[in-house]
Amino acid sequence: MGNKRVLIVDDEARMRELIRLYLQSQYAISEAADGEEAIQRIPSECPDLVLLDVMTPNLDGWATLERIRAESAVPVVMLTARGDTPDRVRGLRMGADDYIGKPFDGRELLARLQAVLRRSYKAGYEVEAITVGDLVMQPSARTTLWRGQEIPLTPKEFELLLLLASHPGQVFPRERLRDRIWELDHDGVTQSRLLVGCA
Repeated sequence: MGNKRVLIVDDEARMRELIRLYLQSQYAISEAADGEEAIQRIPSECPDLVLLDVMTPNLDGWATLERIRAESAVPVVMLTARGDTPDRVRGLRMGADDYIGKPFDGRELLARLQAVLRRSYKAGYEVEAITVGDLVMQPSARTTLWRGQEIPLTPKEFELLLLLASHPGQVFPRERLRDRIWELDHDGVTQSRLLVGCA
């Protein structure tokens, strides 16, 4: 993953500098000071991952994420000092791939980005919709519909249901489900394996 590109979106120059120091040995880094600048940069730079602060001026993180998801499946990791559960749920349901609260440990930040990128690029960019009876799953958009109504799922719930829907009638041992949905990174930290790709 050494050649992957990460776009850091944060209005605080010192925070962007700190994140750059943590990540520059592993990734090519570019920066944007707000959501509007990030939206302008993404088409030309085509980052492999966007690290997006929620509290940015001009266009906040929620609106920025919404606009990114309308045009791209690039992995987005939200970064914010607001670590409340409702905010985390909101971000994940809007299409974020992970959520990191400030302050954070540099090793955890790097591990989470690695996990998101690893899973994203194993999945590939374009995956067709999967239909099983009244259930329709769209992996690229990470949406689940039951009889036409969208069902909100956590990332792990989505991964588990997608695996089962992709193999109807197949029985999976518990160990295989554990290995497919959860994995350990090199520091021994359990990470969810999220299904998205960069458009």
